[in-house]
Amino acid sequence: MVPTPVFELFGRPVYLYGIFIAVGIIVCMVVFFLYTAKANMRREVQDFAFYIAILAIIGGFAAAWFFQVMYNWIETGVLNWGSTAITAMGGFIGGAVFFVAFYFGIGALVFKGEKKNYHKDDFNTILRVAPICITIAHAFGRLGCLMAGCCHGAYLGTEYVVGGIWMHCDSNGWGFYVPTQLYEALFLFVLFAVLSIMYFKRSNITHVVYLAGYGIWRFVIEFFRTDARGFTFLGLAPSQWQSFVFIAGAIAILIIFFVKKIPFKVEIRKREQVVKEKSTPETDAK
Repeated sequence: MVPTPVFELFGRPVYLYGIFIAVGIIVCMVVFFLYTAKANMRREVQDFAFYIAILAIIGGFAAAWFFQVMYNWIETGVLNWGSTAITAMGGFIGGAVFFVAFYFGIGALVFKGEKKNYHKDDFNTILRVAPICITIAHAFGRLGCLMAGCCHGAYLGTEYVVGGIWMHCDSNGWGFYVPTQLYEALFLFVLFAVLSIMYFKRSNITHVVYLAGYGIWRFVIEFFRTDARGFTFLGLAPSQWQSFVFIAGAIAILIIFFVKKIPFKVEIRKREQVVKEKSTPETDAK
């Protein structure tokens, strides 16, 4: 809707797309700290996870770019490393892989001695809160897409059609389009609220609901998108095939929960326990 820069910063143009992405990341981090504090996560792990998340975000953007380059290469046969297009699903997958690898790899070096395995003990809390953080960041990101005119639905012409909004897209210029970005943003805000309620009710399956819920949503909304998304296979876009992976992952986790009899609710560690765990033999003696 606003394809032109809104202002300049240090001589470089700043777009609403970038502003919404930045807001999404900031809100994501704030949610992480507030929600993990509510679960009485150790401060050492909280700070450590914050820095790992920054690395994972960078890795996620790199993965989002790499996935889209590969999609375009498969579709056109041209390998364009200079492309600036990204795909959200590729970013989520890459970001998750980077986070887990860094979290446990670097964590093994950081948490030693009296703090050994602190990061492992608190990982389930991160697993519960991560999909909530991803969802709210993604919601703002989709609003950014709306501002940029990417990830849009069908072009409806220059006359108003119910369900369409006026925006600028590279394919047809200004006109009325199906705002799939807006619909997805609204869905993600609702999903954020649902996951948050589950989290504060001590649910242990927020990640399952996220994988299944977003997987189903993304599979369906892709049918209404008409922007360039790379190759199709058997009539389905890459994100739809990845949606199957999300849904299959949710089912697999549920099966593990039932087989291993993992509780669907967690016990929140009391703050007194956290303080006691931080105390040393010397301070106890005093």
